[in-house]
Amino acid sequence: MNEIPAREDDDVAEARAEKPATEMRWRGTCAYVGTTFEGWQAQASGRAVQDHIERCLAKIFGRPIRIHGSGRTDSGVHARGQVFHFDADWKHGPEKLLRAISTGIPTAIQVTALRRARPDFHARFSATGKRYVYFIHRGRADPFDDPFCWSLGDRPLDVEAMRATAKRLVGKHDFRAFSAFNRVERETTVRTLRRLDVLGRGRRLRVVAEADGFLYKMVRTLVGALVGVGLGKLAPEQVMALLDGQKREHLIETAPAKGLFLWRVEYGKRKPRSGE
Repeated sequence: MNEIPAREDDDVAEARAEKPATEMRWRGTCAYVGTTFEGWQAQASGRAVQDHIERCLAKIFGRPIRIHGSGRTDSGVHARGQVFHFDADWKHGPEKLLRAISTGIPTAIQVTALRRARPDFHARFSATGKRYVYFIHRGRADPFDDPFCWSLGDRPLDVEAMRATAKRLVGKHDFRAFSAFNRVERETTVRTLRRLDVLGRGRRLRVVAEADGFLYKMVRTLVGALVGVGLGKLAPEQVMALLDGQKREHLIETAPAKGLFLWRVEYGKRKPRSGE
């Protein structure tokens, strides 16, 4: 995951639970440096992004506050646009609440927006799509870029072959072979990949992936497959055979977590891209 498999039964039950009449629903957007934390989802160690925000809210409201994220990014994965919601009684406006939260969380987390939401809004279940961006550096990245990209060294990279393969992966497919799913399935592994573009030139590249949803480590596996094609380790037909066979093989290297960003979560009716 990029996204850690959710405890679906618990989330569904909580999504349907009624909140006290005095509480209102709040929707927040946050960014964070993933290498600083143990993923998004609360951990026993208390070092996840969710843990830090919940501790801050508990101090503000004097009681435990549970937040719900749009997805559970894995340890090391960054975010520019993670969305979360929570229920609380606050009568002083969103600006003051945003300031209160900002002063109580680590500097590696920033809540960039906060507003009231409809009572039926759910950060996860109301989402209609997500965008991830993965950064690649050809050559050796400098110490400031290296924590946020995959440095490939000076190996030759066929970017055009990567782009051509990416176009063939777009569409509605069973992406089981491009995930780290290891559970008895209670949900489908079919996803609609709306966009998979290899952008940039020179030493800095980025892979932009948009879909109605992503499986666990799906983006990192897709990037690993594209880089494998670019380095000549995989033929494009091998990648397509994996897609058709729906079986994960050791041919694909999973891209490091540090290059991946949850860039945006979409809600409501999706606006088609130009040319669609």
